[in-house]
Amino acid sequence: MLGDGSLSLKDYNPNLTNRLKISLNSKEDHDYLKYIQNLIVDIFKEKPIIKYRKKENTADLFIFKKEIINYLIKNVGIKLTPKWKVALIPKKFLSENLSRYVLKGYFDTDGSLVTTNNNGLIYPRLEMKICPSPMQSQFIGILTKNKFRFGTYKIEKGKVRIQLNGKNQLKKWINLIGFSNPKHSNKISRFLK
Repeated sequence: MLGDGSLSLKDYNPNLTNRLKISLNSKEDHDYLKYIQNLIVDIFKEKPIIKYRKKENTADLFIFKKEIINYLIKNVGIKLTPKWKVALIPKKFLSENLSRYVLKGYFDTDGSLVTTNNNGLIYPRLEMKICPSPMQSQFIGILTKNKFRFGTYKIEKGKVRIQLNGKNQLKKWINLIGFSNPKHSNKISRFLK
């Protein structure tokens, strides 16, 4: 939800509908789409509606039940859309055990593995972009608490890019955080040989 998810509730804005939406790349995230769909069914006992956007590689998962959206807002602490300047990780998910899962989920949707060429040596770089919001410092805090080595760079419109460079940071990520999105696991396997 903090990455590619959005929440709207008609009670707060009469121009919107009651809606939970998660948008994913329909080609690259095909297996992850099934994973998210099953996760929603397990948690909420509700099968999401999936719509594929024509002429785009995007799949949107929808839930329109007001009770589920209210639960996410009031009990979980997820902020309504737009996330810009307001998105934050709910306090109860900042504990050492749970914060790793939040980091994993965010990376699964908004993270990427980039290969860089450093004077002929190819090595991995994990990257996440985060919109201007309290989430920026929260993610930096989680990475710091887990003793990752990383860089934080300001990019356009107040966003930041967090980078973890090299095989050692990748191995540490795999051991402490891991991946649920197979597209990341498949890319990473070649660096672990």
